[in-house]
Amino acid sequence: MILPCFISSCHCNIRYYEILVIGCVFSLQNMPSRKTSTGALSSFCILSLRNLLVLSSLCHFISGYSERERVHNLMSRYPLIDGHNDLPLKLRILHNNRLSQFDLHNVSKVATDINRLQAGHVQAQMFAVYVLCGAQEKDAVRLTLEQIDVVRRMCTEYQDFELVTSAQELKNTEMRHKIACLISIEGGHSIDSSLPALRMYYQLGVRSMALTHTLFFGVFKAVVEEMNRLGIIVDLSHTSWDTALAVLNHSRAPVIFSHSSSYSICNHGRNVPDWLLHELKMNQGLIMVNLHSNFISCRDKANISHVADHFDHIKKVIGAESIGIGGDFEGAVSFPQGLDDVSKYPALIQELLQRNWTETELADVLRRNFLRVFEEVERVRNQLSSNPPSEVQISEQEVQNPCRLVLRPPQPRGPPPSSRAQHRPPGLLILATVLLLSSLFMIE
Repeated sequence: MILPCFISSCHCNIRYYEILVIGCVFSLQNMPSRKTSTGALSSFCILSLRNLLVLSSLCHFISGYSERERVHNLMSRYPLIDGHNDLPLKLRILHNNRLSQFDLHNVSKVATDINRLQAGHVQAQMFAVYVLCGAQEKDAVRLTLEQIDVVRRMCTEYQDFELVTSAQELKNTEMRHKIACLISIEGGHSIDSSLPALRMYYQLGVRSMALTHTLFFGVFKAVVEEMNRLGIIVDLSHTSWDTALAVLNHSRAPVIFSHSSSYSICNHGRNVPDWLLHELKMNQGLIMVNLHSNFISCRDKANISHVADHFDHIKKVIGAESIGIGGDFEGAVSFPQGLDDVSKYPALIQELLQRNWTETELADVLRRNFLRVFEEVERVRNQLSSNPPSEVQISEQEVQNPCRLVLRPPQPRGPPPSSRAQHRPPGLLILATVLLLSSLFMIE
């Protein structure tokens, strides 16, 4: 309690010396010319000014330290759940998923590793399983399985991580001081328009899926209904606005935008307009703000203040209870100055505190909003537990995959031939004709 008390007294002491200095200047201007009195007053004024400068500098330094301590204390009590990170994709590109080739505590050429996650107070990370759209209609399912495998491996082979598949497990990892790993599929093409494939991904630990990565796919209604039944969070980042609206109207559970920002602040096509934010509010869903510079400032360069503008605007439109953080590290190239890796999240929280966000609001943004959505998705799943798995078949015409093998029943045989002559091979008919003609010539 000593430091806060001293800081509060700083403001009083600074104000006291400010009044003294102002009084000195006024007195010097209006005092009759007496050398002794003027000299004494000048010395007193200089001393007061010096004390003011020293005290002001000291208070500024301590105040900055206090803000950092406040952020540290807040994030220690409410550590971050980050909605989107593409580290698995980077591991494939840089190391071909060979985890034995590096130490995940300190990884070069990336913005994410265990040490930096811990420094940034990231307690839960949604790792995206992303397969390039070029794999669509080819080997997207195989590649998705390989990316799920690398997430499961890194989250079980490193003791700092723990793979979780429920809201309660996520809470338990916090008490054990571990980083919770959640698996999210980024792009509906990963299920190849197959609901059985979706169910198998759930068995492997997938708890969120983005319906599309730029491209619309299949019959989304059947997919959304099965995701609701299983308890998989529907992710609308990168969907078209029309698709997002249709899903918001159809889903029985809250949905998320795992890494999207405000279109009103930066009019990038992948950001969310205000009218769609209002629909999200009615769904009780969540928008997790993306930190990619192009989504923040619509330019390659941005700063923390630009990011905070998105938070302020979304809070004004739908409230802090609908906001989270989805950094999109490893999935984008440029990030705001001061937010260049996952260890820098405290700087963002400090900026929001300076903008008069309350600690209650920030606790919601950091983790409580996501937990609320996750728990509600599980509640809807429990309500639908008596429903059987969907057997909806997405038609071959809608799938339009030339590489897919379509199994069909054998064609039924036609009616029996009307005469034996139709059954005879043409060669026998020719031979019989030649023999008949030969016999006629011999008779003649």
